[in-house]
Amino acid sequence: MEPKPRVSEYMTHEVSTVSPDDSVKAVTNRILESDGHNGYPVCRGLIVEGFVTARDLLGADDQLSISAVMSDEILVADPEMAVTDAARVILRYGIQKLPVVDERGRVVGILSNTDVVRSQIERVTPEKVGKLRRSLGSIHDGVELTEQRRTVRLADLTPTQERVYADELAGRRYELERGLAEPLVVIDNTGSADDPELYLADGHHRVLAADSMDIEEMEAYVIVLSESVELGMAETAAAHELTRIEDISVVEYAHHPLVETTEKLQ
Repeated sequence: MEPKPRVSEYMTHEVSTVSPDDSVKAVTNRILESDGHNGYPVCRGLIVEGFVTARDLLGADDQLSISAVMSDEILVADPEMAVTDAARVILRYGIQKLPVVDERGRVVGILSNTDVVRSQIERVTPEKVGKLRRSLGSIHDGVELTEQRRTVRLADLTPTQERVYADELAGRRYELERGLAEPLVVIDNTGSADDPELYLADGHHRVLAADSMDIEEMEAYVIVLSESVELGMAETAAAHELTRIEDISVVEYAHHPLVETTEKLQ
């Protein structure tokens, strides 16, 4: 049975905290000037004493200390806790961030609801990789297949899908901006780092979204073949004259096939 992902694998290790002695005004300014923060663990040294959110600060006297407005009955997670269990806590209590502490109560990370979503998205990809690997193994009997997790350059990828849909492309940009995109699935038909022959098997919307955001590299699950073979997807790429990701067409006038419109119901 595949082990459950742990909080330590998905939590943010670098945690921004505030002191219980900080003023309401100082922390309010930190939230206003931050990039997306809406609350902080309140720590004395590394020991968590509470949590303060933007809502706690509303209407509070600027000169009050954070200890006067923070919540001191906080929920915390253990690094070895299953992400699914932490997700239940986040959902049940309607919170966005869960401090992660060690056995001595010292803050070692923070798990957000975004981290939880990312953990569930990433669990889907290994299933796709396993299915593709089994399929390749049955077609190319005798060829050794190995699996790697590595960073790939988008410029090195040969696409195998001739078109993507604009509506899904927008969704993939949204995911990338929030760190939610699952890894790509790539086939390495050479095993050579000097002259890579990398075919993109899954993730065409993601690579186009990344390219539009000037992202040059992405994480990928790579299936490496021990020797070069004639891949069906390579023939598909050649038939549609696909050699780089810029060759993929974006369909603006139609929805992705999985998306239905309400017009069908009227």
